[in-house]
Amino acid sequence: MKIIIAPDSFKGSLSALEAAEAMAEVIRELDYQIDVVPLPAADGGEGTMLAMVRATSGKLVEHQVEDPLGRNVSACYGVLGDGQTCVIEIAEASGLMLLTEDERDPLITSSFGTGQLIGHALDAGFRKFIVGLGGSATNDGGTGMLEALGMKFLDSAGRHLARGGGSLGELVEIDGSGFDRRIEESTFLIASDVENPFVGYQGASAIFGPQKGATPEMVQQLDVNLRNFADKIEQLTGLALHNKQGAGAAGGAGGALQAFFLGDMRRGIDVVLNAIGFESYLETADLIITGEGKSDSQTLSGKTPFGIAEVAKRAGKPVILISGMVDSESKDLLEPYFSEIYSIVGAEVSVEQAMSDAYEQLKVKTQIAVKTFMEKS
Repeated sequence: MKIIIAPDSFKGSLSALEAAEAMAEVIRELDYQIDVVPLPAADGGEGTMLAMVRATSGKLVEHQVEDPLGRNVSACYGVLGDGQTCVIEIAEASGLMLLTEDERDPLITSSFGTGQLIGHALDAGFRKFIVGLGGSATNDGGTGMLEALGMKFLDSAGRHLARGGGSLGELVEIDGSGFDRRIEESTFLIASDVENPFVGYQGASAIFGPQKGATPEMVQQLDVNLRNFADKIEQLTGLALHNKQGAGAAGGAGGALQAFFLGDMRRGIDVVLNAIGFESYLETADLIITGEGKSDSQTLSGKTPFGIAEVAKRAGKPVILISGMVDSESKDLLEPYFSEIYSIVGAEVSVEQAMSDAYEQLKVKTQIAVKTFMEKS
């Protein structure tokens, strides 16, 4: 029997790699003859780079860049096993995880460090990029990233704007004369599970600003500022980002990538599964097991388990979902896509226990799931 293990992270308790290790460990304990293939996955958010690098036997390249507040920090980009594809994850240099709760302030946080990572990769000769947009701490429309690559953002007096989303209302001119010409020689595939537009009530500021530290008043200001930025982009390029699908990802960096990198935006899980060659593993598999921290109706909007279930269904392979918690009201929506659904949290396991003892609790639930599957087979 061959079983593919392809979970996403169990946020707050296990990375995708740790979850895959827990599942694989207990399956091998159950029957060492089972061929277990760990393929930890992601949907464009945090963990995307590591999932693809590990699955393709690639490598990480470390550089010193600026964090969202301009402090020096070590960050990595990934190189896939083909030796040609570079993976940039915006959370590495510009992520919320780099800030304390008190430091979150989208008026001043910048994506500059992400642009520095792209620049380092260009210097190393890479021209084929995959960019994961989850987990950013910024709402600057990607201006920091663009600035790091030579673009200038000027006010009415011709002065450089301060970094962050708070200054974009003062933007009068975008000067692209110094923008890195190597960008034109490169391809950018944008991995994101976010379809929000640049501005408006479903835009970057309104939907994601609060988790980045924005008050209701700040959300209004940030949205007005991003609208001004979108106006200037449309004047310069002819492209209207305002209502463009996915432009609001990563505080508007999704829009900057579409406007100035000619990036092709795709659902994150599809990008990841294609990069790791997931379908080639499916051909000889008997079972696929996936999972995530919490499964609910949002899972069906392109999260990792849903993407895996779609691919497996086309191949006629059974998929078991094991999640930290499964929303009872969403179970009927999830059931058509999975052979079986298991929740760690239940009558015998509390949320606190599932979080604090996640590795062992995942092993217990995986053992039950696999034994039940084998008995039915």
